[in-house]
Amino acid sequence: MTMTKKIRKAVLPVAGLGTRFLPATKAVPKEMLTVVDKPVVQYVVEEAMDAGIDHFVFVTGRNKGVIEDHFDIQPELEDTLRSRGKTAELKTLEDMLPAAGAASFTRQQAPLGLGHAVWCARDIVGDEPFALLLPDMIMRADTGCMSGMVKLYEKVGGNIVSVGQCDPELAHKYGIVGKGEDVDGGFRITGMVEKPEKGTAPSNYFMNGRYILQPDIFEILSRHERGAGNEIQVTDAMLKLAEAQPFAAYPFAGETYDCGSKDGFILANVAYALDRSDIKPLVADELKRLIGRA
Repeated sequence: MTMTKKIRKAVLPVAGLGTRFLPATKAVPKEMLTVVDKPVVQYVVEEAMDAGIDHFVFVTGRNKGVIEDHFDIQPELEDTLRSRGKTAELKTLEDMLPAAGAASFTRQQAPLGLGHAVWCARDIVGDEPFALLLPDMIMRADTGCMSGMVKLYEKVGGNIVSVGQCDPELAHKYGIVGKGEDVDGGFRITGMVEKPEKGTAPSNYFMNGRYILQPDIFEILSRHERGAGNEIQVTDAMLKLAEAQPFAAYPFAGETYDCGSKDGFILANVAYALDRSDIKPLVADELKRLIGRA
């Protein structure tokens, strides 16, 4: 078991086609759609960086090369900014970059599910625990979600799943965990079920797109067993892993925006715009005017 090893690597599955955002995503990856002035995927990378993660494994697909370019230097742009004295913009670009050699890109050739995307990262991750961050989900809080998860992991080890709370009447729409005994900063997970039938959910705690997993999950995923949607599901693999290893939940107290949906993407833009002192006054006034017309 590798329960106490530091969490150094993060896997980000960015191979999805983004069909819910067509035609915007015909040529632009959904992960590169911007919330105010940063691509969605950059918010996720920054969350991982803040948690001390220093190696990022992007599982990509065709037509995703712009993500690799985004996390690289662009000499022509930087030379232009430098010549014009745009030091603040230069620093912004420098701060967002992983260290040299700390971003890896591997290809998922076919859309066989999230579990398959995670399995594609196996050789880069190797025999160490890793973070899994779904790049559609932006987590907004004073303390980053992954930072809180890493702190919990350092106390209890094993596998960690971030959870939020939903209306119990809506639990059938989510992947739900069973709540066991409290641990420092979280609770033990007694079970996991994907979209339970109405009235059968073990709790109203739903999995919201952040995980810390032991590398043993790769062997389970290597069996390529199909689940819901005839895809290889990471939840199914976690259920099997839970038979041998403990799982704990980290209750995330901030706001979660599903930027893979149109409403979540729009709400994220509004929330982050209102956080910005340079644009908040105009945005707030215009929002009031538009709401008044609705």
